[in-house]
Amino acid sequence: MKKAVNSKRPVNLDLRTIQLPVTAYTSIAHRISGVILFLGIAVLLYALDLSLASEDGFEQVKACLTSPLAKLVIWGLLSALLYHMVAGIRHLIMDMGIGETLEGGKLGSKIVIAISAVLIVLAGVWVW
Repeated sequence: MKKAVNSKRPVNLDLRTIQLPVTAYTSIAHRISGVILFLGIAVLLYALDLSLASEDGFEQVKACLTSPLAKLVIWGLLSALLYHMVAGIRHLIMDMGIGETLEGGKLGSKIVIAISAVLIVLAGVWVW
């Protein structure tokens, strides 16, 4: 019986040694930030429901949001939102035909990382 795949070719399954281009990292981070936003919106909707249910619920949410852990979570959600927004704008620009080349994609990814880093730092200053 003949094998469909050549078994003598090298196989690298060690993810720590695979060198991905910057465009792959920005794409993966865009997907991860989308999942974080999807899950985080449930927590935020619960807090909104609790705060609108009664005056006591509002005080509970207000007290919870003053803790350092809650501020870290809010900053994390804001970071995911900012990165996802900047990467989404990059996709919209690419849909218009700008930056579709390999070099343009790499430059766009680097710009997304730089702008996102600045916005995330500013969001951290605002939250803390």
